[in-house]
Amino acid sequence: MRRRRADETATRVTYQVASWTLGYPDEDLLARVPALRAALDEHPGVHPGLRELVDHLASTPLDVLQTGYVDLFDLSRKHALHLSYWTDGDTRRRGEVLGRFKSAYRASGFLVDTGGELPDHLSMVLEFAAVADLAAGSELLLDFRPALELVRLALLDRGTPYAGALAAVCATLPGESPADRRAAMAMAGPPAPEAVGLEPYDPRLLPVLDGTRA
Repeated sequence: MRRRRADETATRVTYQVASWTLGYPDEDLLARVPALRAALDEHPGVHPGLRELVDHLASTPLDVLQTGYVDLFDLSRKHALHLSYWTDGDTRRRGEVLGRFKSAYRASGFLVDTGGELPDHLSMVLEFAAVADLAAGSELLLDFRPALELVRLALLDRGTPYAGALAAVCATLPGESPADRRAAMAMAGPPAPEAVGLEPYDPRLLPVLDGTRA
């Protein structure tokens, strides 16, 4: 029982630290760095990539971090942190998928402040899992694992420390992470009918995940 609680605590720490580090960098985030380091020090089993990202944030000027973040996450579809973007892009199905995230937040009994952000943003899902409902949050992450793995692989290809946060999150999920994009795509099963024929890098290529995992 103690081992299980320790594992759950380490998972919550992973999700909370990853949530903060994947948000837009500002003075508040940099002020949290000592606390993030302390939390990771208490749980040495957390994927080391997360500590590397925290160190990167601490050692890089804020203006450089902010410019790099916008370039990495806001100007490139390959690094999109909105999970439903990978399953639905801008199709009409996306509203239904976003509703699933909202329903999970409501069912937890916690007041989840989106701050104007879409509810499927990875930072929000991670904080929900860390603070409100680990089981429900982990289920969302597992159901959208192909999206997580595709982002992880794209960030690795880019050579950015942000890949460490995705690697740490994926490491909390069952099984090994796929080695390449093709294997990550295979985790989701065949594309949905309306995605057939789309360009290979179109995020809508992944099927909608409804809780029945491939």
